[in-house]
Amino acid sequence: MFVIDDTLFARTGGKKTELCSKVFDHVSMKYRRGYRLLTLGWSDGNSFLPIAGRLLASGDEKNMIGPKREVDKRSLAGKRRKQATSKAPDVMAEMLKNALRAGHRAKYVLFDTWFASPKAILRIRRECRLDTIAMIKKTSKVFYELDGRRMNIKQIFEASKKRRGRSKYLLSIDVTLTDREGNAIPAWIVCVRNRNNRKDWIAFISTDAGLAPEEILRIYGKRWDIEVFFKTCKSMLRLGSECHCLSYDALNAHVSLVFVRYMLLSLQKRRNEDDRTIGELFLMMVDELADMTFSHAIQLIVDAMLQTVREHFALTENQLSDFVRQFYDHLPASYQHFIQAPTTV
Repeated sequence: MFVIDDTLFARTGGKKTELCSKVFDHVSMKYRRGYRLLTLGWSDGNSFLPIAGRLLASGDEKNMIGPKREVDKRSLAGKRRKQATSKAPDVMAEMLKNALRAGHRAKYVLFDTWFASPKAILRIRRECRLDTIAMIKKTSKVFYELDGRRMNIKQIFEASKKRRGRSKYLLSIDVTLTDREGNAIPAWIVCVRNRNNRKDWIAFISTDAGLAPEEILRIYGKRWDIEVFFKTCKSMLRLGSECHCLSYDALNAHVSLVFVRYMLLSLQKRRNEDDRTIGELFLMMVDELADMTFSHAIQLIVDAMLQTVREHFALTENQLSDFVRQFYDHLPASYQHFIQAPTTV
């Protein structure tokens, strides 16, 4: 899966740092000086690799602190600076398309509530042909279509019947995502209890309606890898604190170097801890060993059953042979090859 999130790239001062801005930090819920580091990562559930990162500045001139450098807009530096002041959903879509063109493959795109708007989800499905699994923000301003009616997530939760008992989720219901242009796709909403507050609830959405609710929750849990990535880069790889350059290009180079360091650490961890790094040979051996183990277990069960029948019932050898043969014939064909065909008992 692709994982998308942003974090604060703080800069002290910033009056001489190119494109330094006042950006909103949704962790501290305050405006800070620096950039928003929008990151696109790839994960298979075991290893996380950063693919691309963009330092986003504020598009509002009032929040711009640092100077702007005039460069040729046709050059890579000019395109990078233009993208820095673009809206985050536009940059996110461009990063996904670049990743697909580079040969990266994934089934899903994961992100949290800050990017989970119907417009962004529909755009990813239309332009990138990827399904989305995201957390929904509980707001009354975003609407979904349910049974022909436009309802927000709060209204959907109140109007729908909840699951009782110790179920892993409270509600699962299919809706339709629409935008102002009239584009629409089916989606699946799953609501669960908030572990930090049992009276509260959290909602998730998936555009792959074929996934079970438990599978949606399991896959979304892999989004936490990018939070670990941000923590590791800032605490151990000196992201933002090592480079004191004033050039926007130099800061982007610093981000790329930190990403490469994390890739090397992730690769080393994969080689040391993940058995799948041995490759296809390991998977083939595991499959073979699993079949042998299952076959041996079935054979032990059958032998124990025959021994019990022999001791408990007064059967002749011919009757016992007929019993075994009929038992074997009644087994499904997929199980017969696990047991040795009976000849004589």
